[in-house]
Amino acid sequence: MKIKPLLDKVVLEQIEAEEKTASGIFLPTSTKEKPAIARVVAVGQGGYVDGNKIEMLVNVGDKVVYSKYAGSEIKLEDKEYIVVKQADILAVIE
Repeated sequence: MKIKPLLDKVVLEQIEAEEKTASGIFLPTSTKEKPAIARVVAVGQGGYVDGNKIEMLVNVGDKVVYSKYAGSEIKLEDKEYIVVKQADILAVIE
Protein backbone atom coordinates (compact mmCIF):
# COMPACT_ATOMS: atom_id res chain seq x y z
CA MET A 1 0.00 0.00 0.00
CA LYS A 2 1.24 3.48 -0.82
CA ILE A 3 0.43 6.72 0.99
CA LYS A 4 0.03 9.95 -1.00
CA PRO A 5 -0.38 13.19 0.96
CA LEU A 6 -2.59 16.00 -0.32
CA LEU A 7 -1.85 19.71 -0.77
CA ASP A 8 0.84 20.94 1.68
CA LYS A 9 1.15 17.70 3.67
CA VAL A 10 4.35 15.65 4.05
CA VAL A 11 4.65 12.03 5.23
CA LEU A 12 7.61 11.39 7.53
CA GLU A 13 9.19 8.19 8.81
CA GLN A 14 10.81 8.76 12.17
CA ILE A 15 14.50 7.98 12.50
CA GLU A 16 15.22 5.69 15.46
CA ALA A 17 16.73 7.26 18.58
CA GLU A 18 20.33 6.47 19.36
CA GLU A 19 20.95 3.59 21.76
CA LYS A 20 23.88 5.37 23.40
CA THR A 21 25.05 8.91 24.02
CA ALA A 22 28.02 10.59 22.33
CA SER A 23 30.13 9.76 25.39
CA GLY A 24 29.29 6.03 25.09
CA ILE A 25 26.63 5.63 27.79
CA PHE A 26 23.88 3.20 26.79
CA LEU A 27 20.33 4.47 27.34
CA PRO A 28 17.51 2.24 28.56
CA THR A 29 14.43 2.34 26.33
CA SER A 30 12.33 4.02 29.04
CA THR A 31 14.51 7.16 29.03
CA LYS A 32 14.65 7.59 25.28
CA GLU A 33 12.49 10.35 23.92
CA LYS A 34 11.22 10.24 20.35
CA PRO A 35 13.51 12.41 18.26
CA ALA A 36 11.98 15.13 16.12
CA ILE A 37 14.14 14.02 13.21
CA ALA A 38 12.64 12.06 10.33
CA ARG A 39 13.05 11.10 6.69
CA VAL A 40 10.56 12.36 4.09
CA VAL A 41 8.79 9.44 2.38
CA ALA A 42 6.09 11.32 0.44
CA VAL A 43 5.29 14.95 -0.44
CA GLY A 44 1.98 16.54 -1.46
CA GLN A 45 1.70 18.50 -4.68
CA GLY A 46 1.37 21.91 -3.02
CA GLY A 47 -1.36 24.05 -4.51
CA TYR A 48 -3.51 26.65 -2.80
CA VAL A 49 -4.34 26.61 0.90
CA ASP A 50 -6.63 29.38 2.19
CA GLY A 51 -6.04 31.31 -1.04
CA ASN A 52 -2.24 31.26 -0.69
CA LYS A 53 -0.02 29.37 -3.14
CA ILE A 54 2.03 26.71 -1.36
CA GLU A 55 5.27 25.63 -3.01
CA MET A 56 6.75 22.40 -1.67
CA LEU A 57 10.34 22.91 -0.45
CA VAL A 58 11.15 19.37 0.73
CA ASN A 59 11.77 16.26 -1.34
CA VAL A 60 11.44 12.53 -0.79
CA GLY A 61 14.57 11.29 0.98
CA ASP A 62 15.33 14.56 2.80
CA LYS A 63 16.25 14.28 6.48
CA VAL A 64 14.28 16.92 8.40
CA VAL A 65 13.64 18.35 11.86
CA TYR A 66 9.95 18.88 12.65
CA SER A 67 7.95 20.44 15.48
CA LYS A 68 7.79 18.01 18.39
CA TYR A 69 3.99 17.86 18.76
CA ALA A 70 3.09 18.37 15.09
CA GLY A 71 1.10 16.14 12.81
CA SER A 72 -0.85 12.93 13.05
CA GLU A 73 0.69 9.54 13.67
CA ILE A 74 -0.57 6.68 11.53
CA LYS A 75 0.34 3.01 11.25
CA LEU A 76 0.29 1.40 7.82
CA GLU A 77 1.50 -2.15 7.12
CA ASP A 78 3.39 -2.40 10.44
CA LYS A 79 5.24 0.89 9.88
CA GLU A 80 4.57 4.13 11.72
CA TYR A 81 4.41 7.44 9.88
CA ILE A 82 3.75 11.04 10.81
CA VAL A 83 1.75 13.29 8.49
CA VAL A 84 2.61 16.96 8.99
CA LYS A 85 2.01 20.25 7.23
CA GLN A 86 5.09 21.55 5.46
CA ALA A 87 4.98 24.55 7.83
CA ASP A 88 5.67 22.16 10.75
CA ILE A 89 9.04 21.21 9.24
CA LEU A 90 11.66 23.41 10.84
CA ALA A 91 14.79 22.51 8.86
CA VAL A 92 16.37 20.16 6.33
CA ILE A 93 19.52 18.39 7.55
CA GLU A 94 22.21 18.21 4.88
